[in-house]
Amino acid sequence: MRFSSTLLFSCVLALTSVTAMAADMAPIKPVDKVDLQRFMGPWYVIASIPSALEKKAFNAVETYTLAPNGHIDTVFRYRNSAFTNPIKTIKSTGFVTPNTHNAVWGVQIVWPIKAQYVIAYLDDNYSETIIARDKRDYVWIMARTPTIPQADYDAMVARVTAMGYKVSDIRKVPQEWPEVVGSDAGGH
Repeated sequence: MRFSSTLLFSCVLALTSVTAMAADMAPIKPVDKVDLQRFMGPWYVIASIPSALEKKAFNAVETYTLAPNGHIDTVFRYRNSAFTNPIKTIKSTGFVTPNTHNAVWGVQIVWPIKAQYVIAYLDDNYSETIIARDKRDYVWIMARTPTIPQADYDAMVARVTAMGYKVSDIRKVPQEWPEVVGSDAGGH
């Protein structure tokens, strides 16, 4: 029992330290403006500092659809631990934060909690993006294609590092798709 108390105390202390470090950092700077129509559609997760549900994700794809009410319907599809495992789906809703030029959202998986979602990088072609959080607990490097050139990946990781994230926490998401991507991609 003493071991459990010590372990629990150590975990709480570590979590408190990480939260305190993030609190000392400046907020993540969002991009200046996002054209929501261009941002919609499938994004392959190239790498991330994953949430608990994503730690063993393969073929991860996040798809956004602009709803008539202005919210963003989100479908995250992945296979857990292997390319051959069944597809899992997580649905959520994005709510654009007012006065952020569509670059900051609250994403809700479970009511009433809305997780921060900052579009911290978006290339001019809307083909590569970085989604970050002020807490520096999670980050997602995503692209319109399942792979990106190594130079692009290195540049994206450098951006994530400059935001204050630990590079050692980044996990490259295994992506393996046939030449003609079928119904697995994009949440369809």
